[in-house]
Amino acid sequence: MKKIIFLFAMAFGLNFYSKAQIEGHEIGLDGFVSASTIGGTYAFGLKYGMVFNENLVVGPSFRFQRTWQNNLGTQFGFNIIGGGAFMHYRYQNVIFGGIEFDMLHSPVSYVVNNPGKNWVPTLFLGGGFSREFDWVRLNAGMFYDVINHQNSPFRQAYFMKVKDATTGQVVRILPIIYRISFFFPIGK
Repeated sequence: MKKIIFLFAMAFGLNFYSKAQIEGHEIGLDGFVSASTIGGTYAFGLKYGMVFNENLVVGPSFRFQRTWQNNLGTQFGFNIIGGGAFMHYRYQNVIFGGIEFDMLHSPVSYVVNNPGKNWVPTLFLGGGFSREFDWVRLNAGMFYDVINHQNSPFRQAYFMKVKDATTGQVVRILPIIYRISFFFPIGK
C-alpha cells in the first residue's frame, strides 16, 4: 500500500511537471539542534524548489545529520546523509500541504533485525502554516511518517505519545514530527 501511494504521487508529480511552466525557484532550509553534556545532534535539510502556478513547489532535497556522544569516557559519533524529493502545495498564503520522501544512509542500526541494511526510507505527509514575507517564506507544520521504519533517524524526534489510561505508561509513540522551514526565492 505504501509503495502504491508513493508511486501514484511521483507519477502525478511527473505528469504535472511535464505540462506546467516553471514560474520561479526557491532554496529551502530546515534544521535541528539538540545537545547536552553527554552528547548531541545537529541536522539540516536543504531543498531546491521549482515553483509552478504560484502554489505548487516541487524539487529535490538533501539531508545531513551529525550525532555524537561522550558517555562515561566513551566517545563516538556518526553521520547520516541522504537525499530525496518533496512537493508542497500552498493555499492563499495561509496554509500548505506536502509530501517529502528521503532515502537516508545510516551507519547505525537501532534494531538487531537486518543490521546490514543501511539505507532507510522516510515518507512524510503533512501540512501547516505558510506565509510569505518580503524576502522569505515560512512553513511551519507537522508531518506523519507513513513508512515509520525501525531504523529511521527521525524516531527520536517523534513527540506524540499515547498513554495507557489506567497506568499512565506510554503505550505507543506516533511517528509525527514538527518542522519549520524557510524558503528563499532565487532571482526575484
